[in-house]
Amino acid sequence: MEEKYGGDVLAGPGGSGLGPVDVPNARLTKYIVLLCFTKFFKAVGLFESYDILKEVHIVQFIFILKLGTAFFMVLFQKPFSSGKTITKHQWIKIFKHAVAGCIISLLWFFGLTLCGPLRTLLLFEHNDIVVISLLSVLFTSSGGGPAKTRGAAFFIIAVICLLLFDNDDLMAKMAEHPEGHHDSALTHMLYTAIAFLGVADHKGGVLLLVLALCCKVGFHTASRKLSMDVGGAKRLQALSHLVSVLLLCPWVIVLSVTTESKVESWFSLIMPFTTVIFFVMILDFYVDSICSIKMEVSKCARYGSFPIFISALLFGNFWTHPLTDQLRAMNKVAHQESTEHVLSGGVVVSAIFFILSANILSTPSKRGQKGTLIGYSPEGTPLYNFMGDAFQHSSQSIPRFIKESLKQILEESDSRQIFYFLCLNLLFTFVELFYGVLTNSLGLISDGFHMLFDCSALVMGLFAALMSRWKATRIFSYGYGRIEILSGFINGLFLMVIAFFVFMESVARLIDPPELDTHMLTPVSVGGLIVNLIGICAFSHAHNHSHGASQGSCHLSDHSHSHHLHGHSDHGHGHSHGSTGGGMNANMRGVFLHVLADTLGSIGVIVSTILIEQFGWFIADPLCSLFIAILIFLSVVPLIKDACQVLLLRLPPEYEKELHIALEKIQKIEGLISYRDPHFWRHSASVVAGTIHIQVTSDVLEQRIVQQVTGILKDAGVNNLTIQVEKEAYFQHMSGLSTGFHDVLAMTKQMESMKCYKDGTYIM
Repeated sequence: MEEKYGGDVLAGPGGSGLGPVDVPNARLTKYIVLLCFTKFFKAVGLFESYDILKEVHIVQFIFILKLGTAFFMVLFQKPFSSGKTITKHQWIKIFKHAVAGCIISLLWFFGLTLCGPLRTLLLFEHNDIVVISLLSVLFTSSGGGPAKTRGAAFFIIAVICLLLFDNDDLMAKMAEHPEGHHDSALTHMLYTAIAFLGVADHKGGVLLLVLALCCKVGFHTASRKLSMDVGGAKRLQALSHLVSVLLLCPWVIVLSVTTESKVESWFSLIMPFTTVIFFVMILDFYVDSICSIKMEVSKCARYGSFPIFISALLFGNFWTHPLTDQLRAMNKVAHQESTEHVLSGGVVVSAIFFILSANILSTPSKRGQKGTLIGYSPEGTPLYNFMGDAFQHSSQSIPRFIKESLKQILEESDSRQIFYFLCLNLLFTFVELFYGVLTNSLGLISDGFHMLFDCSALVMGLFAALMSRWKATRIFSYGYGRIEILSGFINGLFLMVIAFFVFMESVARLIDPPELDTHMLTPVSVGGLIVNLIGICAFSHAHNHSHGASQGSCHLSDHSHSHHLHGHSDHGHGHSHGSTGGGMNANMRGVFLHVLADTLGSIGVIVSTILIEQFGWFIADPLCSLFIAILIFLSVVPLIKDACQVLLLRLPPEYEKELHIALEKIQKIEGLISYRDPHFWRHSASVVAGTIHIQVTSDVLEQRIVQQVTGILKDAGVNNLTIQVEKEAYFQHMSGLSTGFHDVLAMTKQMESMKCYKDGTYIM
């Protein structure tokens, strides 16, 4: 059997799946090593290119690269003498291919001059399969599952880190127009476009490289079809580079005549240009072509991304080291100033996320490929079970997910009110920030960020309201209804922490009241008060409901009642879903209390401002803050208490009396011997769940008993009930298996002989 079916067929990932083992064997190791060295040398070429571009105009630089590459490839590929004759229609396509290639090269190397080789390698050197997977997650419904979505999120986070957290001053100086001035219409146009975006040059380079990366993927996709028409990718590249040289030649001649060259010695650039042409243009193309044939494309992407990113970080740190300068002394441009390639925190974090995203997005989806070996057919064919795929849910594209989530938010009143108030709050926040920046008012800016911070509670409440309506899954079989309880609990804790810090600061200021600048405080507070009063009106129903229903949850103490001597036998169970019960929503209570706290804060600021301006009572500010902190704390305590009771599965207090009465009614049902293990708890705002074991006689119709018990508990408020039926034959079976079972019978007889008073106490 092992000779007929090799290990690669039977063993999948983890040893149980169908498919090839994802471990490089000896045959592929040499190609992986070759790919890693190629990416290392490409990083060397990109760092060398950055140094050359300080001396050479970008168009002249691209022309020389294309010229050297075309000379080598035409010499070795012989595109005119090998293969079929190129038709006129195909020459037109090759011309378009060359134009597109020149544009992408222009964007690539101009981005290199703006943000340096380190960031260029991190942004631009991604395999096509990584970018295609990213775009499919963002814009299609066949994204590949949660893992691919996680990889896309990592990629986006990496780009954001380069845009927002790469604020190193030296990096900004490096990107201050490396060519010195706008010495051509092209560079003037590109710098003007970056300036129009309103960002620094190196951040504009990041955006430019992201655009160039997407264009490169589309360019490679179109090149594959064209290469099949003209006789192969190598022949297409040779002809395309040759046409590019002819296209750029007139432009280079005009630049040479009309602009002043900054190159002191072209002879000193021969070795650097040779290095860049061989490492960046030729070696990388040929090795990628070979590895794509010998290995899977996903493996090429995975094994190629890691070494080039690590090489970028290493060269970024050691490129200007004295030892490195000595090693590249023969390649160094004359009178070149040493450039520091900055490793900021944003770059390091970005590199980590890029490595993670490249590894995840380049991994092929195993849906429909992974199976469990369940045996063999009579002929010896291995049989696999693929039923696990039936439980996998296909992921949605992000735009569709946002669209459907927005639709669900607007369909339900609670989430709709949170969403509208969140939009109003954000609008007021940004108006406040804009006016604060315009007038240079620190008070407005700080209050704007305070309101932006408060919006996080609204976002959490909105997300909880949305998640609570998600359907139950195989893993979360009860659904996500309890997320509202969790959201209310977190919001309550959040408010208690705020109240504590406000209280401590108020006490400190009572001892030594500081002088305050009340300028602009009154209009800001009045505006915030108006916005928060709208929220109070919108969420007031949450406060009203909180008085009508408490949110506890735990289970009744385990006990057993019996009034006949019979056996017990597990026989079956019933399950009931009643109508949804009314319950207070902890999530809405948390949102309401947040809005209430902001409202009290606005009122306190208005009152203290009036007292300070009219009477000079600076102590009014800490007194109002102290009073507000106490009110917030006292209003949050019931929410925390009720949410804790739900999370600890307490018996709902509002149903406690009804459930005790219901259990007494169950005892009196004809044919029911006893019951045991009654558990009742609040699962969510609208669901009270319960389980109970009932023991019935052998001759009774158990379904009738189940219906009676279900009706009694449903009237008591339990709308999700599970009933386990145990019949009399169970006792007879257990009496032959357990010597201690007779003790159970004796205890049952003893309980029957007890006398029960109305207050629930028992006597013998």
